Amino acid sequence: MKPYERRVQYYETDRMGIVHHSNYIRWFEEARTDYMEQAGAGYEAMEAQGIISPVLEVSCKYKTMARFPEHFQVTVKMLEFNGIRMKLGYEIIDVKTGEVRCTGWTSHCFLDEKHHPVSLKKSYPQWYQMLIKGL
Repeated sequence: MKPYERRVQYYETDRMGIVHHSNYIRWFEEARTDYMEQAGAGYEAMEAQGIISPVLEVSCKYKTMARFPEHFQVTVKMLEFNGIRMKLGYEIIDVKTGEVRCTGWTSHCFLDEKHHPVSLKKSYPQWYQMLIKGL
């Protein structure tokens, strides 16, 4: 999968001129959405079939500060996936310098329209097959 790329926006910085810590979690989500699309299992298509994938946990380790108008990329890697839960890892890197800005992970489950856990392997094998390729 190709990394997700974008620039730091001015509104994402705080009074010190650095990116506010909450934005890194938003960037994880932007990159995850892109990753799922690249895998062929985009949220829009999954939700149209009644599958949702809420965040269960999130972790972020800040390494160096990002600033406006820095260009960065987010690499996403499937760390764990069993069809019921998945865990994705992230690394945000400054494109120009190669410096790692932060690393982290999110964990998710899959639910049906009634918010009951669902096994993609059993109930939606096409989505399972698309996502298993990420391991």
